[in-house]
Amino acid sequence: MIPFRQNRSYRRFFQNENISEEQLMMMVDAARLSPSSRNVQPIKFYICNDRDMNDRIFPNLGWAGYLKEWDGPVEGERPSAYIILLHDTSISQGYSCDNGIFAQSILLQAVDLGFGGCMIATFKKDEITQLLRLPKYLTPIMVIALGKPKEVVVIDDIKMGDVKYWRDAGNIHHVPKRTLDELIYIPEDEPAQ
Repeated sequence: MIPFRQNRSYRRFFQNENISEEQLMMMVDAARLSPSSRNVQPIKFYICNDRDMNDRIFPNLGWAGYLKEWDGPVEGERPSAYIILLHDTSISQGYSCDNGIFAQSILLQAVDLGFGGCMIATFKKDEITQLLRLPKYLTPIMVIALGKPKEVVVIDDIKMGDVKYWRDAGNIHHVPKRTLDELIYIPEDEPAQ
């Protein structure tokens, strides 16, 4: 199966399934080889597969904005690794769209290695900065939680304009997506093909 079809935002993992440092480096290498706006490459990466440090990173993360009753994965279902994207302002004052390109490349490599993950942009920036003892020129911009997925994520067509993901009684995670027909723009004066 094509990796992008398996690449979902997984939020529950088999916490004891380790991701090696070598595998994390392969994921970062996928980002390194990806396109970068103006080829500036202003993003650095902090990798972590250490259980103690993972436990310190975890409480600083927001998990699922639409699942108001869910506080995030419980012990045993938490990520076994993290890659934190850091903006290096000594290289460039901006990073354009590099964070999204790099994060997607990391997640596609993770899927190829049998793992999954979730891009997390809601996190306590000051706490992560202090925890990692970052110098002033490095700013955390995204956390990627990684592990062996412990949940099933399915794609549904959007119904009645509702884009909110949800979980059913069987704890299956449903993600509504717009149909392809809805996404393709055809000017009104151009006949449909």
